[in-house]
This record gives sequence, structure tokens and C-alpha cells, in this order.
Amino acid sequence: MSLLVVGSIGLDEVETPRARRSDLLGGSAVYFSVAARFFSPVQIVGVVGDDFPPEYRRLLEERGIDTRGLEVARGKTFRWSGRYHANMVDRDTLRTDLNVFAEFDPKLPPEYRSADHVFLANGVTALQLKVLDLLERRPKFVAADTMDLWIRTTRPDLEKLLRRIDALVLNDSEARMLTGDHELLKAGRAIQRMGPPTVILKKGEHGAMLLSRDDCFILPAYPLEEVVDPTGAGDSFAGGLMGCLAASGDRSADSLRRALLYGTVAASFTCQGFSLDGLLNADRRAIDARCEEFRRMLSLPR
Repeated sequence: MSLLVVGSIGLDEVETPRARRSDLLGGSAVYFSVAARFFSPVQIVGVVGDDFPPEYRRLLEERGIDTRGLEVARGKTFRWSGRYHANMVDRDTLRTDLNVFAEFDPKLPPEYRSADHVFLANGVTALQLKVLDLLERRPKFVAADTMDLWIRTTRPDLEKLLRRIDALVLNDSEARMLTGDHELLKAGRAIQRMGPPTVILKKGEHGAMLLSRDDCFILPAYPLEEVVDPTGAGDSFAGGLMGCLAASGDRSADSLRRALLYGTVAASFTCQGFSLDGLLNADRRAIDARCEEFRRMLSLPR
């Protein structure tokens, strides 16, 4: 089944306690697409400037990602720069230059408008709503990501969006901000009452919580001996999750749990290299093997 993602495509500069890298391929839609492509065909919509390296577009296309929705505008590509602390969890954003992304007006090629599964990556809420208006029919499953900035500044639009999607993906602090509830389970249930029947709460190094109508499922993060660069892990998590759901076409409790597992494992590969290196060095066999290993780790005696 088809999977459409709309979001940022950018060039990153990342500094960790061990290394510094510049002009890395990044952006929410990019990490999502590369992770999702292990499971399902992906259509990507985004904008880059005329400075965007052509080899990065070829990289996406060589992974089987449909880039007909990638617009090239005059100007500079979205850029982000960040520095990680010694714990490789906390980070400081040093610079964010929206550039052509500031004027991004998403356009969907005709082939994209009947997508079965849609992911609205983190971005201005009004643009996420516009994408839904451009679709020719109601997708089988729509999920969206958001962040503290949009919760603070676009609350009315966000409330409209929540009534039109099947799942919301956000981190624990954002869930508390959106609802005013400190207890995470209570916050998640409050978000469900706002509209989306499924809520996925990211907890960083502590894993994720999945809430559906009749289920609550908690999964820890996959343990790694070394984290090289966690940039894009949350978007890769969403890509693995949505790719798995698109491949199965199933939204049962078991399918959602399985998708959470695959999303968690996809994120773990991202953390093992700068930019997309960790994901690009993996394949579906490696993903499946790590999932089986993770299942064994999680088995509990009766």
C-alpha cells in the first residue's frame, strides 16, 4: 500500500563530544522515508534550494523513494545545526535557517493524492491541514507529528488537525504541554479525547508508549553500547512504524504493537551513525534479526 510523507528536507551540521560533521543530509521527511522504505513504497513531498546536492536526491531514489514530490526552489535549502552534550541525549540547537522551507507550499502530484497511508511530519500545522485538503479521498490511516512550538502558537489549528487524524506522535514533554497533565498515561488518554484514537508517546532513551482504544503498550528503547548521533531517531521511529503499518494494511492492536517494535529498531540503527549512515548500512534482514533479538530480550517468565 502507498505511503506518503510531507515534511522537511535539509542539510545538517552536527557536533558530538567525539566528532563534528557538516552538510549532512537530514530533515524529518528524509529520515522517515529511508526507514519506511524497508517495508513499503514511499512518496516524499518537500522543498529544497538550488544548493541541494544532486547526489542526495540520487541517494533517495536509489533507495526506491519516489521523489516526484520533491520541489526545487530558488534559494538555500533548510539548514539545522546542533551540539550534543556528553550524555548524547541533551542537545543545544545552535542555528535553524528555514530558507526555502519558510515559504513551503506543499503540492501533491496527482499520483500522490490517493495515498492509503499518510504521515504529516513535524511542521507548521496549517500546512499539515492543507495536505489533508489536497487528498482526493480519506486515507486508511493518517498520522501526524508535532512539537512544542506549534502547541504554543497554533493551538486552534492543532485542535482541528487532531479531529482529522488517526494517530498523533509526540514526545512526553509535548504531551504534558498539550494537555496540562503530568502523568503520561493520563495525558495520552486526554489527547485521544481530542480526536486521534491512537497516540504514540516518544520517551527518548526510555522508549515509547502506545495508546489505542483498547490497548496500552510500553516498549523500552533498544539498548546500544554506543550512540554516534541520535539526530533523526524520532523520525526514523515514525518511518519504521508507518512503513510496517502500510505493509500490513492492518490496524489491530497486535499490528500496532508490531509496528512500534519495528519503529524502535529502525531508530536504533539511525543512532549508530551520522546522518543516514546507520540506516544505509542496514537492510531488511538486519532489521528483522534485531527485532527477533529484541523480542528475546523482552520475554518475561511466568
